[in-house]
Amino acid sequence: MTPLLGKNPADKTKPPTAKEAKPPEMHPWTAGQLRAFLGWARDHSGHYAAWYVLAMTGMRRGELLALRWRDLDLDAGTASIRRSVGVVRVKGQGTHLKEGNTKTAKPRVVDLDGATTAVLKALKRERGSLALALARDDALVFGTPEGEWLHPERFSRTFKQHLDRCRRALEKAGVEPPPEIRLHDLRHTHATLLLAGGVPVKVVSERLGHASPTVTLTVYAHVMPGNQRAAADQFAALVAEA
Repeated sequence: MTPLLGKNPADKTKPPTAKEAKPPEMHPWTAGQLRAFLGWARDHSGHYAAWYVLAMTGMRRGELLALRWRDLDLDAGTASIRRSVGVVRVKGQGTHLKEGNTKTAKPRVVDLDGATTAVLKALKRERGSLALALARDDALVFGTPEGEWLHPERFSRTFKQHLDRCRRALEKAGVEPPPEIRLHDLRHTHATLLLAGGVPVKVVSERLGHASPTVTLTVYAHVMPGNQRAAADQFAALVAEA
């Protein structure tokens, strides 16, 4: 018979703790700040359509740069997001661009509003006027004049440069400019404004391409601080009516 132990060997071990996902640092714009930037970009930025679509769909940078015209149904107003373009670093060979799956490896369809569809139709006409090949189904929506991928990191730097120009122009005009943000914050702006406006988390999660609504809740919990208060007030009102 195995002798009884005087002490439990597990007493000195630490119980596992739940690993909390830390929300990423984000600086979303207000609706007014987004309008101010897009209003400036419409007349002064050659990448206006890209900034507009990013803000209005919440796509990731790489997903936008991988879009081809065949992924868009501009009559139905939908965008099928299937791929993403990223920078791959190979030891001894530098970097190159590679197209692969989206972050969750799950394709999704995002609905487009009428204004976004109009912006994309105008872009297709513009691209087609440069070269018919740029408006074919297999052509990139947001590519170089030669039809190649835009470099994701340079694309982000271009956004910063255009935002800097926007801020200077608005300040000169006596208008309060939108604060400095990263390109990825356009995605956070999209999600934040939707959630603050009461759009269900599941719908927002589907638009963003998150693995689950739980991810969306973790990342954007701070956007909905008043939800519990609203729930408490709503429940109290229901009980009072009973």
